[in-house]
Amino acid sequence: MGRWFSLGILLMGLWFLNGGTALAEVPAGITETQLQAGDALAQKAFAASEAGDFSEAERYWSQLIADFPQNPAVWSNRGNARVSQNKLDEAIEDFNQAIELAPGQPDPYLNRGAALEGKGQFQAAIADYNRVLELDPQDPLAYNNRGNAEGGLGDWAQALADFQKSMELAPNFAFARANAALARYELGQKQQAIKEMRDLVRKYPMFPDMRAALTAALWAEGQQGEAESNWVAAVGMDGRYQNLDWVKTARRWPPQMVAALDQFLHLQ
Repeated sequence: MGRWFSLGILLMGLWFLNGGTALAEVPAGITETQLQAGDALAQKAFAASEAGDFSEAERYWSQLIADFPQNPAVWSNRGNARVSQNKLDEAIEDFNQAIELAPGQPDPYLNRGAALEGKGQFQAAIADYNRVLELDPQDPLAYNNRGNAEGGLGDWAQALADFQKSMELAPNFAFARANAALARYELGQKQQAIKEMRDLVRKYPMFPDMRAALTAALWAEGQQGEAESNWVAAVGMDGRYQNLDWVKTARRWPPQMVAALDQFLHLQ
C-alpha cells in the first residue's frame, strides 16, 4: 500500500510534499505560467489514477518529470502509477530517484517498500518501513505495511502488533483493522477474529475483503447461511476473491485464512 504525494507546485517560490515541509526553491527559469500548467497536468494525473487508468496517469507523470525533473513528488507518483500496473522494477527506479532528491522525506521509502513487497523482498521492504518510522514514528501506514511484510515472512505475532499500533494511531483505518483480524485468525484467535470481521462488515458493508474473509471463517465454523450471504455480497463487489491464487499471492491472506476459503470454494 503506497501513498500519493500532493504535488504542491505552489506559486510562492517553494515546492512542498504532502502540503508539508518546504523542500527546495523552484529552479531558476521556471515561470509562473509553467507552474500553473504543471499543476493542471498533475490534477489530470490524479484524476486518471482515481479512474483506474494508471497507464494514462504514468504518461502525465512522465510529462511532469520532463518539465520538473528536480521535484521528488513527480518521480514518486509515477512510481505509484507503475506499481499499479505491476511494473515493479521501473517503479523502484522512480522511488530511488525520489529518495535521492529528498532523502529526508518518508513517502518515497514507504512507496518503495510496497514495491519491494510486491517482489517478495520482505526484509528489504521492512528496512524501508523502518526508515519511514525513523522519520515519522506516528505513521500508521508504515506500521500497517510493516505488518504485511512481517506476515510475508510468517511472523504473524509481530505483524499483529504492528497492525494494532496502526489502529491505535488511526482508529478508522479499516485495512489495518482487517489485517489485524486476519492475523488473529492465523494465530488461532478465531472467535475474536470473527467478531472483528463482523464489526467491520457492519461498519463498512461495502468492504469485500472482510465479506470474503467472514465467508471463509463462518463456513469453517459450520455457519453456512451467513457465510453464503456474505459471499454473494463479496463477489458482487470484487470477483477476484473467487481466484484463490490472487488471494494467496496478491492480497496475501494468512495461510489458515486461505485454507478456509479454499474449503468453501471447493465445496461450492
